[in-house]
Amino acid sequence: MAYEFFIARRYLSSKRKSGSISIFTFISIAGITIGVAALIFTLSMMNGFEKEVRGRIIGTMAHVNVLPWNQEGMDDYQEVIPKVESVADVAGVAPFIYAKVAIAAGTQSDGIVLRGIIPKQEEKVSQLKDYLFKGSLALERVSPDSLPGIALGSILADNLGVLPGEDVVLFSLDQQAASVATTPKATKFKVVGLFETGMYEYDAALAYISLPEAQRLLGMGEKVTGLEVKVKDFYQADKVGGRIEEELGSQFMASDWMHMHKNLFSWISLEKYAMFLALSLIVAVAAFNIVSTLVMIVLEKKKEIGILKSMGSTSTSVSKIFIYEGLIIGAIGSVLGTGLGFVLCWIQQSFKVISLPPDIYFISSLPIDMRPGDFVLIGLAAILIAFAATIYPARKAAGLSPVEAIRYE
Repeated sequence: MAYEFFIARRYLSSKRKSGSISIFTFISIAGITIGVAALIFTLSMMNGFEKEVRGRIIGTMAHVNVLPWNQEGMDDYQEVIPKVESVADVAGVAPFIYAKVAIAAGTQSDGIVLRGIIPKQEEKVSQLKDYLFKGSLALERVSPDSLPGIALGSILADNLGVLPGEDVVLFSLDQQAASVATTPKATKFKVVGLFETGMYEYDAALAYISLPEAQRLLGMGEKVTGLEVKVKDFYQADKVGGRIEEELGSQFMASDWMHMHKNLFSWISLEKYAMFLALSLIVAVAAFNIVSTLVMIVLEKKKEIGILKSMGSTSTSVSKIFIYEGLIIGAIGSVLGTGLGFVLCWIQQSFKVISLPPDIYFISSLPIDMRPGDFVLIGLAAILIAFAATIYPARKAAGLSPVEAIRYE
């Protein structure tokens, strides 16, 4: 063991009868510990929110949407589907229709986003069925005289005051005659299911009907809006989308889920970095405590430093003593903070100590997603900050003259 490290460790220990670590050293270590733990818990919380949002988006919607550039609908989708399925890493394909229509029930009405789907094929590309909490996705007519089915978001159903088994009316203009003044087409549907994704924009304004009924309602003939595509690894959705565009040619474009919700995830990332910077101030304050602690040690140990230098220790060796002291404080605080942060995250993850109102947020408890990379990055950053805090005290100690240091003791 280098003598500089041995002396650094001894300097950090009080020589009082209790033999405890000095109060200033304890405060410095506590500051690093609290800062690291707070950063780890906060980043894990933000990661948890991001994971929850992402899970609900890709659970309700497909990873990639394939659309024609002309925006007039896709009339040859039955021929396009096999081409998309042949692309590497594509796990499923289903046609869909997207439109904005009006819905009414009794005296209540609202504007909604309508999606026409084939339920059996929709299971290949989304987890919509998992979000149903009442009824089913039996959207097709049971008989020619029966009403077609519709599935509503939970908040939308509450706003309309309807339950499964009750009727609603959809109003839409025939898209082929949209440029001409026409009377909106009204079609009655029976509510067959309610779903809840936890995303307000979906639960308050989204409804599903069968693909043939959507074609009839919107006057689209045999056309569809586009194709939904599920990929094997949703993080590679943009790359798979590029391969789909290469396969289909310039007539089609592929838009992945990350691009479609770019603003939302950009906001989450911005919030994460803002909270990281704010909580980093705790570690910065702890770094100032390290400076104060080491400066006090330099003043208290001036005689010992003078003796060391008179015995042949170089200024570099004296500097190393105080650099080691700062690194020891930073390392201890970082390890304790990482451990404390992990324990806090584990407690929240296991016992849901911090609850959230589900009517405001889309979850009932604070989500946690622990990522090893964050633990390592925060721990190393704390040690680096502690090292930076040693520069001034180390230079001050190294600059002491051995004669002057001993003379006034």
